[in-house]
Amino acid sequence: MKPLLAFTFFLCTVNCFAQQPQQTRNVFIITTDGFRWQEIFQGADSALLSNPAFVLDTNLSKQMFWDSSIALRRQKLMPFLWNVLSKQGQLYGNRSLDNKVNVKNFYKISYPGYNEIFSGYADIIPIFNKPVNNRNSNVLQYLNNQANFKGKVVAFSSWNIMPYILNENHCGFSVNSGYELLNDHDELSGLIDTLQNTIPKNKTRNDQLTYLSAKNYVEQNHPKVMFLGLGETDEFAHEGKYDMYLQKAAAVDKMIADLWYFIQTDPFYKDNTTLVITTDHGRGKSNKTWRTHGFWAKGSGDAWLALIGPDIAHEGEMDNKQQIWQKQIASTIAFLVGANFTAKHPVANHIDIPAGNKPRNILLAAAHPKL
Repeated sequence: MKPLLAFTFFLCTVNCFAQQPQQTRNVFIITTDGFRWQEIFQGADSALLSNPAFVLDTNLSKQMFWDSSIALRRQKLMPFLWNVLSKQGQLYGNRSLDNKVNVKNFYKISYPGYNEIFSGYADIIPIFNKPVNNRNSNVLQYLNNQANFKGKVVAFSSWNIMPYILNENHCGFSVNSGYELLNDHDELSGLIDTLQNTIPKNKTRNDQLTYLSAKNYVEQNHPKVMFLGLGETDEFAHEGKYDMYLQKAAAVDKMIADLWYFIQTDPFYKDNTTLVITTDHGRGKSNKTWRTHGFWAKGSGDAWLALIGPDIAHEGEMDNKQQIWQKQIASTIAFLVGANFTAKHPVANHIDIPAGNKPRNILLAAAHPKL
């Protein structure tokens, strides 16, 4: 009788978990362009941090970002990620643990990467970083066409090519990018527009301006789906400024922390919003190639993924052998809000995410009552 009782208990427990109502009603997607998995999981690279060719003040930068302990080093760089998200969410892509997230597209540059993230399709036809409308549909457009999300989807990006990647002319939602003015009537938007009109401009807007624009919109309009694309990590990496690359990554962590605090203190978003955080591509692995990325630079296809929200099990750093592809993120975004993203082109299946808000040991105990 004991095995039968144990099996019955197991089935009841699994059924109980399966019947838990999905709590996610809103999803925010955040990317930081070209930020390597090495810094996410290992913190600052000692060889780069000590190299005056890449760091103006090596002593000060070491005080800011270095520790002999990997755990403390990565915590110094991204405290929210490792103090909060690692305890309440999931982190994928630590290749030292054989947990892998990879870009599937051949090119391993930004346009194909963002296309893959949002279309769920690693297009084999060459797509370069040019202002050309994307031929593929995307999950944000799909959600905006659903009754529950109509008019509640928005995108903000530092990179000025994003309106073409998301095909703003046909997607049906607003994409504010580069130094595009907000033209809203509230005080903060006016101040941001004034500043944008007075500072030097290039293809990538200052991330802080992008974030302030996005957060202000979220506070005023409460969208259900929001994409925030940050770009300065990639810009400073291409310039070979490792110190600034780290500082911009630390700033991204602070922005995510600030946004999560707002989410969890706003009645509209509290306990029903999930964050999906990732990057569009990796970078070269060596001291010679870390500045660049593309099919020619080994390591450019290595990515990472972080999740936090009410339906995400508290598993932290994923240490199981696993292969996730960037093209699975689109379906995962839809899956999190109870939708099934389809398109005329192929769309990869969603990631099999451990769900619920129970720590791993509680789930194991449910499956194995003797534990």
